[in-house]
Parts: sequence; structure tokens; C-alpha cells
Amino acid sequence: MTDSAQPAPTLERKIGLGSAISLNMMNMIGVGPFITLPLVVAAMGGSQAVLGWLLGALIAVCDGLVWAELGAAMPEAGGSYAFLREIYNRDGAGRMISFLYIWQLGFSAPLSIASGCIGLAQYAAYLWPALNAPVLGGHITAVSLLAAATCVLAVALLYRNLSSIARTAWVLTGGVLLTIGAVIVAGATHFHPSLLTPAPGAFHLNIGFFEGLGSATLLATYDYWGYYSVCFLGGEVRDPGRTIPRAVLWSIIIVAALYLMMNVSVLGVIPLADLTHAGAAKFAVVAVLMERTFGATAARVLALLVMWTAFASVFSLLLAYSRAPYAAAVDGNYFRIFARLHPRHKFPAVSLLALGAVATVFCFFNLAQVIAALVAIRILLQYVLQQIGVIVLRVRRPQLPRPFRIWLYPLPPLLALLGFLFIVFSRREASRELMDAVVVAASGSVLYLARAWRRGEWPFVKRPYLSEGR
Repeated sequence: MTDSAQPAPTLERKIGLGSAISLNMMNMIGVGPFITLPLVVAAMGGSQAVLGWLLGALIAVCDGLVWAELGAAMPEAGGSYAFLREIYNRDGAGRMISFLYIWQLGFSAPLSIASGCIGLAQYAAYLWPALNAPVLGGHITAVSLLAAATCVLAVALLYRNLSSIARTAWVLTGGVLLTIGAVIVAGATHFHPSLLTPAPGAFHLNIGFFEGLGSATLLATYDYWGYYSVCFLGGEVRDPGRTIPRAVLWSIIIVAALYLMMNVSVLGVIPLADLTHAGAAKFAVVAVLMERTFGATAARVLALLVMWTAFASVFSLLLAYSRAPYAAAVDGNYFRIFARLHPRHKFPAVSLLALGAVATVFCFFNLAQVIAALVAIRILLQYVLQQIGVIVLRVRRPQLPRPFRIWLYPLPPLLALLGFLFIVFSRREASRELMDAVVVAASGSVLYLARAWRRGEWPFVKRPYLSEGR
């Protein structure tokens, strides 16, 4: 048989339930909760900020049920790309909608990856303050260089076969659980219930309360995201009809419980004033918690564990998101070069390298102000379309095999939709973030339409002439 007759390389199904949960949790528990916790408290003005984490968990469960049904029904590489393409008709509007998803992912995924790298570098600066010093003529700091180096290291570790990656995931997840566990134990052993008492008027249901709840829930939602990582690896999951739903739901339950315990532990040790004002407690909150409970040495160890956790998240994000451009390119709906697999290890090499390169560049930017914009873009250009889409798919294709069906359908997608819209529109910054989403959608639409016109694809498909009466 000639080389030209050889079958094209395909992804291999090697990921079991344990590894799927592990990869999801690495994606979920990055550096986010260790940095955003004081911001969540500041948004609500007190210990009532726990409401933001509870509402975020409820939205995650409802949304997770949508991911579970879609992921089990369509276990392909690319996750949302495959879902949106099939829901809205792969030969019609679904082609453009799925292209726009990949287009926005080209910006939002590297920014998410870079945020983990920067968080890791910031905790390193807590341990070694000299990293804050400017370098290279004063234009950047050593923190930025360390963040970029972290991204390069993650790409290097992922440039291997999936079996080696799964083993690495278990090691990294062990460090993640150890970090969260240490924070919970430290808080529980030095807990002061009086610090959890909400301020007078904390639960007055006025405009300020709902604006604060919206901001707190946005940050909490950002920290929960990642329970769907296994869906992007659907083409590499064993027994996907059972594995994907279980991995999605179990990772949400485990992480939600850990987050709530961690937040209560911190709130019961560090006074509100320290959490909401500039200082070490705000920018390295869990290290300060450990310092106040078990001393400086324990604080340094925990800071190292937070860096471990941040790296685990970067590792998982790169692994999952690199499959989406690959899936679109294989489908002929994205740039062809992204369809290339590594000849030996069978992973999307070009997609991985491209996302890693863009994320490395983003490591030199200040990402604190773009978290809300990222969340708004993802909600409007992905999550809203999926909540509506799972209902549309039930109507359009009732006979589609669904190994897992949403519990209490259609309540979960409707509740998730309401929750996401509340997050976007309840805050004063909503108009600015909507404009960000419009810019991404408009630029992607122009690119798609120009490409579709040149290739004769939807909506420019040339239909054969039909004479009258035929």
C-alpha cells in the first residue's frame, strides 16, 4: 500500500473517568480562587459574599447538565465547536456560529491561559519580591518574564503522548487538592465565628445589593469554569456516553464543596478590612492566612503550592483548548494548518503551539481588567447559544441518541440562561463589556463572510437553477 493510501491519523480514546475528573479539576482550580476571593468579598462588602459562590455553583450545575447531555451525544474533539455546528445546522448558520466560537476562543483561551501564568508569577513575587523589579530597560518586570516562561514550559510538557499527559495530570491534581486542603485546615484550626457576622443592612435587597451580587457571581463563575474540559477532549475519552457526564458533574460537586469550605475558612481568620484593602492579604490571601495560623515557613510552602496549582490549571487549559481549532480545521471550517496532528504522538501540534505562542505574548499584559470582559464574551458568544441550543436540538433532532439526558429538563438550561444574563447585565460595566463582545463578533463575522464568499460556502452557496414547474 502506498503512503497516499494510508488512513489519516486520528485521535485515540485513552482518557478514563479518573483522568477526566482530574483534568477538569485542574482547569477549575487554578490561581483564580486564590486571587479573586478578596475581590468577591469586596464586591458584596462582607461575609455575605458566600452568596456569590453559592449562586455561581448553582449556575455551574445547571450549565454542567447542558454540557453533560451535549458532550455525551456528540463526543468529538472541539467541544462547543461541534455542539454549535450541529445544533444550528452544519451546512447552514451552524457553520458561521461555530466559526465565530473558534474565532473568539483564539483571544479568550490564550488570555485565560496567560492569567494563570501571571497569577503563578505574582505568587512567586510574594516569595521573592525582587521579581517586581523592572528589567530590559524598565519596560517589563521579571514577573512577566517568569509568566511567559511558565507558558513555554506547559507547552513543552504537553508536547508528548496522551498517556504521559494523563499521568502528569494525576501528579498535578494531587498538588491542587493538597493546596486547597491546607487552606481549609489552617482556617478550621484558627476559626473565629464572629468574623462571619454580616454587616448591618447586608441583605437589604436594593440596587447596590444586586450589583454587588452580580459582580461577585461573575468572579465566582470565572473560578468555577473548567468543568467542561473533558468535552473538548471528547474524541479521546473512553466510553464517552458515561464518562463525560460523570466527569462534568462530579468535578462541579467536588470543587464547589472545596471552594465554599476554603472561603469560610479565610473569612473566619482574616478580618474584612484586611481582605478589601491593598496589601499582602489582598494579593496573596491564602499565604497570609497560613502566616497568621502556622507561621512564615508554612506561608512560603503554601505559596509554592499555589504556584503548583496555577501551573496545573495552565497545563489543563492548554490541553483542552488546543483541540478546538483542530476540530474546526479538520471540518474545513478554520485555517487548514490547525488540522495537523503530531506524526508520532497523534495530538494537534500546530494548534497547541499557536495557542501557547499567543498566550506567551499575553503574559506581558495586565489581565486584571479584562476578566469581566472575557466572561461577558464567553457568555454571549458561547454559553447563551448553548443553553438555547440544547432546547433547539431537542426539537430539531428528537431521535438523536442521548446517552445522558438533562435532569428536570428544561429547567436547568433556562435557569443557567437567566443566571448568565444576570451576571452580564446586573453590573454598571455591562455596556463596556457588551461592546467588547460586539467587536469580537463583528470582526469574526467579517472574516468568515469573506472566506465563505471566496469558497462558495453558506450563505453564498450556489444553488442549481430550477426551472419553473420542477
